[in-house]
Amino acid sequence: MTPSSQGVEYAQLRAFVEVAEQGGFSRAAERLGVTPSSLSQTIRALETRLGVRLFNRTTRSVALTPPGQALFNRLRPAMDEIGAAVEMASRAGGRVAGTVRVHAARVAAARRIEPMLAAFHAAHPDVVIDLTVDDAVVDIVAGGFDLAIRPGEVVEKDMIAVKLGGDHRQFPMATPDYLARHGRPAEPGDLTAHACIRWRWDGRSQPYDWEFCRDGAWFAVSVAGPLIVNDRRMMLDACLAGIGIAFLTNEEGAPHIAAGRLEPMLEPWCAAYPGFFLCYPRQRQMAPALRAFIDAVRAVEHDYTIPANKSW
Repeated sequence: MTPSSQGVEYAQLRAFVEVAEQGGFSRAAERLGVTPSSLSQTIRALETRLGVRLFNRTTRSVALTPPGQALFNRLRPAMDEIGAAVEMASRAGGRVAGTVRVHAARVAAARRIEPMLAAFHAAHPDVVIDLTVDDAVVDIVAGGFDLAIRPGEVVEKDMIAVKLGGDHRQFPMATPDYLARHGRPAEPGDLTAHACIRWRWDGRSQPYDWEFCRDGAWFAVSVAGPLIVNDRRMMLDACLAGIGIAFLTNEEGAPHIAAGRLEPMLEPWCAAYPGFFLCYPRQRQMAPALRAFIDAVRAVEHDYTIPANKSW
């Protein structure tokens, strides 16, 4: 086999893995920097060379055939090893390079990633951070991500999980003006008589019920109100505008409480729970760019303690 044919074979196999991971040609082509039509031709050439169909294609979806799935299962770890080996060689030459694909919950992106971006880029100018920010719970491997930052309650059991910071607590919070006009709830059940700003996980049809704990037992309160959003920043902004009560974490609310813009409530019912975790698949050898990113995120620390409030 000539060097040129080896290069073509590698390009075809890399294209195959990318299409399989992305579940389609458009996004895979974008990641590879080629056109969808060119990528389709590459896959057809690979299928012709192997003498087997690797994908079932329809106008709406692309799915692996059984032979394609078998090839992907064997090929994906090998491609990861090749990428890691190339990056290790780069690091040996004093250069950390490559792309780190990250999926992060919105609050995690704002609190854990944004503060380190400038310093990280200055230290590692050849590393590209491909960041997807949303609150959906996605399959890290199937989505083609290297790692995710998400709440502990939705971390997959088969992932390496590294805790970032301390535990979280969620509190009902409102502006002093709202509480002056509508009163302060004395217990969680009183929230049903208030205007509450509700949040919905991406990909779910119903809003999140507010969870409280008393004497070690957790229970949920189904609240109602004038606004349902799937963006926690918008929920916070609506709360600051005095629209109603929002159920916010200590990370989201602490600076506004310290400034007197918000007041937390019902502290005895607001127990701690695991906060954010950085999670990634088990791997024998971690790429230098991924390790550098993980170290930078772990170095970001803040104090999000809720100030004491006697009116709770």
